[in-house]
Amino acid sequence: MTTIQRVNYKTDNCYVVANGNKAILVDTGTAEAYDKVIEECSKYDMQLVVLTHVHFDHAENAARIAKHFNIPVAFHKADIELFDNYSEQPLMSYGAVGKTVLGLSIKPLKDTIIEKPENIVYLKEGDSLKSYGIPAKIIELPGHTKGSIGVDIAGQGLIVGDALDNWIFPTIGHLYSNLDDLKQSAEKIKKLGKRKLYYGHGRPTWNEFKMI
Repeated sequence: MTTIQRVNYKTDNCYVVANGNKAILVDTGTAEAYDKVIEECSKYDMQLVVLTHVHFDHAENAARIAKHFNIPVAFHKADIELFDNYSEQPLMSYGAVGKTVLGLSIKPLKDTIIEKPENIVYLKEGDSLKSYGIPAKIIELPGHTKGSIGVDIAGQGLIVGDALDNWIFPTIGHLYSNLDDLKQSAEKIKKLGKRKLYYGHGRPTWNEFKMI
């Protein structure tokens, strides 16, 4: 049976997805969360780190964790430029919550240096993670970043990164690089039907959320 374990540090989530003794880590949190994430991952035979997108609160620990377990880091190629320069895909926001979150995030987004992993695997729509021991596939969810992806686990749960968020209630993500793409990604998630949604920020819910 596949399990999805939420590892939360402050306002950020990452997830250990395990099938028996084998597991992958989806997103890695900030540097402050490193010890907690390593502790949870060390319970398993880690196979892979997957990044839903390359922002500091999801990817700052990626290279370090990959070295610790001697495993690759996987993400969409469209986000490779964000390791070097956040301004390649600047964020905008909507609503009071979005403006607040962006205001708090903009400085660390610009200032945090995200180490580029040595062993990289590029992911795209429909890619399977079965070779890493996990019955899951990749879903492209652009909008927050160009290369944002989700991980659909055995049709039972979907890790959505920041395509959606649950700061106050489940909704389309408050921050975006392309709003039209983000709305299309949210519609794509809705059409998947019954899934438990696992957010980059906020507690998991069922597949019911507010559009804008």
